[in-house]
Amino acid sequence: MNKLRVLFFGLAMVLFTSCQFSEHVYLNADGSGRMEFKFDGSELMQMGGEGMLENSKKKNIDSTFSFKDVFKDKQDSISKLSKEQQAKLKAMENFKVHMLVNSETKAFNMEFITDFKKASELKDMFAAMNVMSDLEGKSSTSKNPANPIASMGDFENWETSFSFKKGVFKRHVEVLDKEAQETSADSLKGAAFMFANSKYKVNYHLPKRVKSVSNDKALFSADGKTVIIEYGILDYFTNPEVMNLEIVLED
Repeated sequence: MNKLRVLFFGLAMVLFTSCQFSEHVYLNADGSGRMEFKFDGSELMQMGGEGMLENSKKKNIDSTFSFKDVFKDKQDSISKLSKEQQAKLKAMENFKVHMLVNSETKAFNMEFITDFKKASELKDMFAAMNVMSDLEGKSSTSKNPANPIASMGDFENWETSFSFKKGVFKRHVEVLDKEAQETSADSLKGAAFMFANSKYKVNYHLPKRVKSVSNDKALFSADGKTVIIEYGILDYFTNPEVMNLEIVLED
């Protein structure tokens, strides 16, 4: 079983268990920085998830690789995707992945890391992985049934952008078709019980103390330079605009 298949199968299964996803954005004064996206699927392994490795020569994995290297081996599949999806994959080339799977200790951890030169290069990670998971199904559509992540939301229906200008950091999410989003949200309501304990914690590490935050549920570090916001994973899938945020830094 190749790394991508283990990665996306694991992510899809983790979505149906109690899990904490975490995103860290480390922002420098010049707008550059680092992004880390992590999830722990150890509960999945404890529930028998090691079966995902039954067709693999390796029962344990401790590997670091870049998407750029993976994409080199997937050129045929990539050529079948739309030009827009190919461009989105191109934007993910610099991401590195650390994958740790251990059937003895029941560990299943994934960490995605990338450096960026400006905030506008930041990505919505679930939307990005939705595009990448199409490589397994060799499909040109995000509705491909072989793509398990696509079933969690209509990622083609919203756009996420980031910016950092004059001491103001923004995360802006726009739903393109409100009616289609309501339909997608309704389809997930029946699975609400599966997501009840799954959280998405976003941590923004800023170069200066924070003056104000648009989200009244935000928590702060002792030095006032880190903003922490926790969302229910179902809230993210059904109402992605809940992620909208503006952080104003002190002068």
